[in-house]
Amino acid sequence: MPFARPDHISDLDTLPRMPPWVTSVRSETLEDVAFLSGAALSHLHLVLGREDVPHALIRDRLTLRATEACVTFSGRPDRVRELRDLLHLLRPGDLPGPAGEIYLSWRRATERAVSVKALGRALPTFEPGQIATWLNTGQGTPVPRAATVLETVLREAPRADVPALVLAEASLAQSLRWKHVVPLLAPGLKRADLRKQGDDLRLACHRAVVASAVETTRLAADLTRRAEHVKAVAPKLRAKGAGAAVEMFLTHDAVAAAELPLPPRAARRLCDRLVDLGAVRELTGRDTFRLYGV
Repeated sequence: MPFARPDHISDLDTLPRMPPWVTSVRSETLEDVAFLSGAALSHLHLVLGREDVPHALIRDRLTLRATEACVTFSGRPDRVRELRDLLHLLRPGDLPGPAGEIYLSWRRATERAVSVKALGRALPTFEPGQIATWLNTGQGTPVPRAATVLETVLREAPRADVPALVLAEASLAQSLRWKHVVPLLAPGLKRADLRKQGDDLRLACHRAVVASAVETTRLAADLTRRAEHVKAVAPKLRAKGAGAAVEMFLTHDAVAAAELPLPPRAARRLCDRLVDLGAVRELTGRDTFRLYGV
């Protein structure tokens, strides 16, 4: 008798897994790697199309990874822990510093729907007309188009690594009809890749997309499970404003108690309660100035 095939796309308990042949095949030619990146993007598109996936939270986590990659490219020592501190412990009037500026650029690029206006806010040193011109540079399929944007920006503004990557990611998102920038190229590229051109750069971009799409699929599965647990324990929280606080955890990579819409003492108690329930984790290991995340 015939057996019904399991429909992983509609299964609310699991996300579809990346086909193993995408992750196991070792290809060197541009044609083969391009095929794999297309398959990986197609699969990721299905994952990100699900309503139960915490899209904003995934983007915020990928934004942090893209920032870390760009900070590394610049030769600075800041890593995830330091970058989180730069963003969340910054006081009004403080200067974020070079690494903090990179982080803010990526956050501004990913938190709003893709548009020239939003990208202009993220990259204020460039005129909107120039941004629009660069975005229209690429042609063809998503990854080659993004690679062309990356190459063009770096040729015309050789020191603009971060703007070039932000605009390449925006081009990729537009080609895929994604509403928001989802950083895939920056976390997967190496510093030396940014100096490549033509087919060499396209090959590097295809490889970066494969690696990042695989990792993002895993991240989506992990954060979806964690987000479901947060939603499950939310009714146990009695504090006034707990619902808005939970929503912050479901949309942000990290949250400081002082950022929650609660009085300071109530905010700290809520964070401790969520940690006790296994819904969020304390991310710093410190006794003070703590940060929490799903």
